Amino acid sequence: MVQQTFQKKNIFKDFDISMSKHPLTNDVGVKTDINAINQSIRNLLYTSYYERPFQPLVGSNLRTILFEPADTITRNDLKQAITSIIGNYEPRVTLENLIIVDESDKNAYRVTIVYKININQEPVELNVVLKRLR
Repeated sequence: MVQQTFQKKNIFKDFDISMSKHPLTNDVGVKTDINAINQSIRNLLYTSYYERPFQPLVGSNLRTILFEPADTITRNDLKQAITSIIGNYEPRVTLENLIIVDESDKNAYRVTIVYKININQEPVELNVVLKRLR
C-alpha cells in the first residue's frame, strides 16, 4: 500500500485589501503566507484607535507620535507602540528585531521589522516608511 502525504501549500490566507480581482476567477484577490502577514502588519500600523467599527482598541497612536520632535524619546515611543501592536494583534509572528531610522529631511521614519512566523523559524524582514502627511 502506497501512502501519500500532501502538505498544504498556503498556510495563511487573507483577502487583498486593495480589492483587486483575480484575473481567472474574477473574485477578490488573496494574499498568502508571508504576503498576508506583511499586509496585516502594515494594516495594524496604519490603523488608529477608534478607527475600526466595534473594535475601538485595535490600532495604535503612531500618527500622533509622528508629530513629536525627532529624538530618541520619540523613537523609543515608536518602538514601544509597534512592539505592542504586533504582540497584541498578530499572533502568527514573534518579533525578533525592530530598527527605526529617523529621516527628518523627509519627515518620516524608516522602520525595519524582523519577525519569525511561529510555524517557521526563518526570519522575515518587512520595511515600512511612516511619514507625516501634513
